[in-house]
Amino acid sequence: MRIILSLLAIFLSSGLVQAAKVDTIAVHSAAMNKAIKTVVIQPEGSMKKDLPTLYLLHGYSGNYGDWVNKVPAIKELADRYGILIVCPDGGFGSWYWDSEIDQDFKYETFVAKELVSYIDGKYPVIKDRSKRGITGLSMGGHGALYLAIRHQDTFGAVGSTAGGVDIRPFPNNWDMAKRIGAYDQNPQVWEGHTVMELTHLIKPKSLEIFIDCGTEDFFYAVNAKFHEKLTYLNIPHRYLSMPGAHNWDYWSKSIQYQLIFFQDFFSKV
Repeated sequence: MRIILSLLAIFLSSGLVQAAKVDTIAVHSAAMNKAIKTVVIQPEGSMKKDLPTLYLLHGYSGNYGDWVNKVPAIKELADRYGILIVCPDGGFGSWYWDSEIDQDFKYETFVAKELVSYIDGKYPVIKDRSKRGITGLSMGGHGALYLAIRHQDTFGAVGSTAGGVDIRPFPNNWDMAKRIGAYDQNPQVWEGHTVMELTHLIKPKSLEIFIDCGTEDFFYAVNAKFHEKLTYLNIPHRYLSMPGAHNWDYWSKSIQYQLIFFQDFFSKV
């Protein structure tokens, strides 16, 4: 019996037993005329079960594999909360916008429309905004808020961890000018593409919102100001700040709080 138990312990600890199913798929984008790689994490026993869906976005210079490779615990979280997690590729520096300058960057259309339609058609998910959320880190945190605010008929809850919620203090960074033009020449375009200036679009009782950021993060100041603005406008939201910088050590911790938030949202009748 001791030998059997020892062998079982070795087998379990070896990583050969993984409940969540992880697939990498290619989803065609008609808007960009190309296939976009996407990681889909299905929780255990999900084939015959209607599931809520969480779209989880990567940051600048990242890709579709970032979350599952750098935070392997995301598979356990999908199992624990019974959530289908979808991690699309958002390009090296798309900021999840539809660029008018570069036709190869139509990531708002892809994520908010084409990908949602594909996932709804291919996976056992609940096709309703009340069971659909979106979040992400850094560029992806901005992208999640940008997409959710502009597509409140699609997403019922939104999160952001260390998100670039106001892009205007960083006019020369992260390929943003390549997507929407130079800030000094297109200030109105920049205002229309930054989350900080989209709060007037949030309908009352439409979106549940959770933002977090590390206190040593270079995006901490803009996140604190975004929290202040939401509070001033009486827009309900959750806000969390805790020690941490702009790195995977912080994001691997913050995603746990994000998942608790979404589980709470999805559990509502």
